[in-house]
Amino acid sequence: MSLVVLGLSHHAAPISLLESVALDHDTASDLEAAILRSDHVTEAVVLSTCNRTEVYAESLTFHGALVDITNALAAACDVERSALQPHLYVHYEDRGIAHAFNVAAGLDSMAVGEAQIVGQVRRGLARAQRRGHVGPALNGLVQQSLRVAKRVHAETDIDLVSGSLVHAGLTRAEATLGGLADLSVLVVGAGGMGALAATTAARQGAASVTVVNRGEARGRALAERVGGSSRPLDELDAALAQADVVVASTGARGQVVTAAQVTGALRQRGGRPQVYVDLALPHDVELAVAGVEGVTRVGLAELGEDLSEAESAPQVGAARELVTAEVAAYLVARSAQAVAPTVTALRARAGELVDAEMRRLERRTPDMGETERSEVRRTVERVVDKLLHTPTVRVKELARDGQGGSYARALSELFDLDPRDVSLVSAPPTMPGEDG
Repeated sequence: MSLVVLGLSHHAAPISLLESVALDHDTASDLEAAILRSDHVTEAVVLSTCNRTEVYAESLTFHGALVDITNALAAACDVERSALQPHLYVHYEDRGIAHAFNVAAGLDSMAVGEAQIVGQVRRGLARAQRRGHVGPALNGLVQQSLRVAKRVHAETDIDLVSGSLVHAGLTRAEATLGGLADLSVLVVGAGGMGALAATTAARQGAASVTVVNRGEARGRALAERVGGSSRPLDELDAALAQADVVVASTGARGQVVTAAQVTGALRQRGGRPQVYVDLALPHDVELAVAGVEGVTRVGLAELGEDLSEAESAPQVGAARELVTAEVAAYLVARSAQAVAPTVTALRARAGELVDAEMRRLERRTPDMGETERSEVRRTVERVVDKLLHTPTVRVKELARDGQGGSYARALSELFDLDPRDVSLVSAPPTMPGEDG
């Protein structure tokens, strides 16, 4: 079986298409279930964030899995396959593993090095685990990617350059309206990104922070944490009129803030300018808001441009080196684990042959003493060990170079190992950082 990764991200797909394929919790789970109905896929987990939607799958056949995953994704998003294909990327096996590690570490994000992706990956895995959509292969891969991400943030200075989308949006607002100390900030949505927006605005000294959320209790709790105030969703229009900066990230499927609402808010403000920062996918703030005089609308596309320079920072290079080393270690460990059942089965077969020959010797030499019999057994075992030493050492060496699989298969053929014997000693791979 092999890893296949198929997806779209901000690197190659327009924001409008990313909006079409953005999946909520339940839809992502339904997509996993649909993919698993394929005869070519045994495990699946979907990751959908504000700038990517990806499927990680353990496949029996590459091309069959690719066709079925693409069809399932198109159906789940109600998008024509022909519209998806030009923007899809596919990673297979080693490249897929490297991609998973880079994604979890934030090195493939629009805001390079951002830490929010760790929580999104963790939640995606937990959802797939609860539904039984992942098994040992993807569990091991994703869990290791999370450990790598933890190392990246703990052992490199990536956090010094990981400017978040929120920070970039507030910077844009200050460039238009002046310092945050004189600005009131309204945060629409109290999820992960909304919480980050409220926290960042308060930490950077905004004159006031107000939270509007569909669930009043959650909005109130967030406002209290940052020393701000909260309002119910039915007071959104009044809250818009009192805000200089509006940061929206609700996860709703339709627009939350319309051009008509913004026009009304501007009228109540006497024409004082506003900045709307839309961090949602699909977008919360109607695109037509950009045409309202006195209003600046900033979306993910603009923020991505602002953050692109971080790619060349030396801290990013150090983080990438760490990830590359982790990928190599994972591949070596996985290769070694893959050949271990064959080595174990080979030695078990040798032990069976020694036992059979000793029983035969006992029948033919019933008068042999126990001391002599033990010495014969030790001699036979030493001969067998010496004969097997080179093949077993060699297969482990080749595994470290990623060539162990074909050699292990050759050993199985040469020594006529029953595939059932090999499978009996197989186990889910234990990767670096896991308890053995």
